[in-house]
Amino acid sequence: PLASVNNKRSMIYVENLADLIYHAAVHPKAPDHIFLASDGEDLSTEEMISGLASALGKRSRSFRFPPSLMKSAAALFGKGAVAQRLLGSLQVDINHTKDVLEWEPPFNVSEGFRKTVAGRQPSQESQL
Repeated sequence: PLASVNNKRSMIYVENLADLIYHAAVHPKAPDHIFLASDGEDLSTEEMISGLASALGKRSRSFRFPPSLMKSAAALFGKGAVAQRLLGSLQVDINHTKDVLEWEPPFNVSEGFRKTVAGRQPSQESQL
């Protein structure tokens, strides 16, 4: 029931993270900086579900349901914090990282989804 959720999440594909770590390790301007990591494309929960479904060659089965009702129901069962984590946004700004390290994520989100799906083991499909 997440098609109505308009949150945004920053994520990073593992190969983008590895590339960023490499750049941070070798770049002469890197010492004494803190770098935030992301693919640079923030997605809603629904966009993540749709992107993964597409990479799997499947149709997303999300449907619209008012987030306020999900929050209320979760609160009734003492799970308000869980609902907030699921429905809320969590974004990071990587402009500092990109500027200091002269870095761009080598893979976009769609490529990350496709490569992730391509790398999973066949026996994992029954677990999804």
